[in-house]
Amino acid sequence: MVALVALSTHAFPSLPSLDSLDLYRLTSPSASRFSVSLCTILHHQECFPFCGVLRFRLKPPLTRVCFRPGKWDFLQCSCINSSSGLHTDTGMLFSLFREVGLNMDETQVLLGKNSALTLTSMDSIRARIFSLQSVGIDGISLCSLITKRPSLLTAEEIDHFLSFVLNDLEGKIETSQLERLFATTAPIFLVGFDQKVSLLLQRGVPREKIYDVLNNVSLSKALCVRPVEEIERMITYLSHYGGIELIVKRPKILNFDLESQLIPRVEFFRKLGGEDEDAIGTILRKLPAVLNYSVKHMDKHVEFLRSFAGLNDEKIFKIVVVYPNVFSASRERKLFPRIEFLKQCGLNSEEIFRFLIKAPLFISLSYAENIALKLVLLVKIGYRYRTKDLAMAMGSVTRTSCLNMQKVVALFLSYGFSCEDIFAMSKRHPQILQYGHGSLEKKMEYLLEEMGREIGELLAFPAFLGYQFDDRIKARYETKRKILGDGMSLNKLLTVSSESFSRRRRETPAHVIEE
Repeated sequence: MVALVALSTHAFPSLPSLDSLDLYRLTSPSASRFSVSLCTILHHQECFPFCGVLRFRLKPPLTRVCFRPGKWDFLQCSCINSSSGLHTDTGMLFSLFREVGLNMDETQVLLGKNSALTLTSMDSIRARIFSLQSVGIDGISLCSLITKRPSLLTAEEIDHFLSFVLNDLEGKIETSQLERLFATTAPIFLVGFDQKVSLLLQRGVPREKIYDVLNNVSLSKALCVRPVEEIERMITYLSHYGGIELIVKRPKILNFDLESQLIPRVEFFRKLGGEDEDAIGTILRKLPAVLNYSVKHMDKHVEFLRSFAGLNDEKIFKIVVVYPNVFSASRERKLFPRIEFLKQCGLNSEEIFRFLIKAPLFISLSYAENIALKLVLLVKIGYRYRTKDLAMAMGSVTRTSCLNMQKVVALFLSYGFSCEDIFAMSKRHPQILQYGHGSLEKKMEYLLEEMGREIGELLAFPAFLGYQFDDRIKARYETKRKILGDGMSLNKLLTVSSESFSRRRRETPAHVIEE
């Protein structure tokens, strides 16, 4: 492909005195309507972009110039192709980048600052652009990346990386991930990326999970700029606490620095919990994101629980094992008012500890949209404000929604219970207020219609509503009815262990079962 110099034949007499000539490129077969009728040897000093087109600064003499009549003719210049240091026709680059989406001015600036583009073959640049488009980088994103990182089109490391992404990783890395990687990482750091991915697979990341891991980390920070030996050390260190399982569950762990972040944070739990590695593993498996919090942040939470709730490190660690999200609760907006409420209800440090072990979610609940609504309902059915009974009831309903709790109360009222009855049953068996209202209704209907009992029996034994319907209530009732008929205590029917129930069934005389 050659460059063509457009000249007016009317200006030919003064040609040797021209300072510059505009170069254009024939871009389609339709351009053949122009007459290319002259072979010229141009001796010039410079070739440079100017005002969106290429200009050659000419220096006399011009030799062997011959024109065929016409308004416009084209001079064929072989300077670009014959230059030993220039591999790519610059005019072709303007056309190629225009196809990508860059205008003439943007291309002019790009070529002016990155001479490597003109030293790379056109086929290579076009193939690289096609590869980038194949992984989803196109349009504005491609233009932006080429402008910011023109080395993407010339660096040798890119080809192997893109081939690995397309073939070995089946093109399943999200385009946004690749865009961030290319925008922030020098191509040299892409070397060895395939080896690091292979390491993760060898250490236990399931093949079907590797894409999720790679799409949820900073590829640059977690893999590219980090030596493979450091990744190996991180996986080995975490193997004591869940290892590759933690990485699969929380890939962003790979973003952390081993020495300055991971080790100090794990050591914080070791000091708090007396170096109980099993318990630390439980914490990290429950909430791998707890490793996001700095040692300073977690230490302030522990100090608050020591000073304000009166808990020692052993009890605090047990709470953390049950509910690692304690570190995600704001000390000012969540921890302080929740612990203050429990203290106002008369709970001492030991009782606060037992409450938080039983109902740790209380720490994180919204006051306006959850706690306040439940407190109002509990007070309406008979609980007195700022009492231990109210605190215990509040602990029992932390895991149910306000809407379900309202439906449960409404269900009891529809079956003839009064608020005083509901209060009495919930004191005997606080969990009844958190059961699903649909499940409760099914059990109450069975109690009345199939078992032929009075609804009032629930006042004496509200725990009936907590047993599984098919596997416990219905199965045992059907079995015992064949032996003893309908007259049996709900308490005796359901509270006896499965082993004892099976043994008593085997000891029952066969003729009694047959009758």
